[in-house]
Amino acid sequence: MAERTVIVGWPEGLHARPAAIFVRAAGAVGVPVTIAKAGGSPVNAASMLALLGLGAAGGDEVVLASEADGADAALDRLAKLVAEGLDELPPA
Repeated sequence: MAERTVIVGWPEGLHARPAAIFVRAAGAVGVPVTIAKAGGSPVNAASMLALLGLGAAGGDEVVLASEADGADAALDRLAKLVAEGLDELPPA
């Protein structure tokens, strides 16, 4: 299983607009990805409801994970998005 641990870079955390950006990006990477707060249970990263239920605030540590082929590249892109608080998924 591939994993990336990152600090949420959006000051408002994974709520509202950043959550929508992240959910779209997670669906676009082409592999199933989970996200969890450090020490918490993982949820589907492409589910807005599940993501909002995490309550990940700015500065919180989250873990992105996937068991799929090609997961490393996908997780690298998502980790950069989250850590830097970007407005869109970085290019592959």
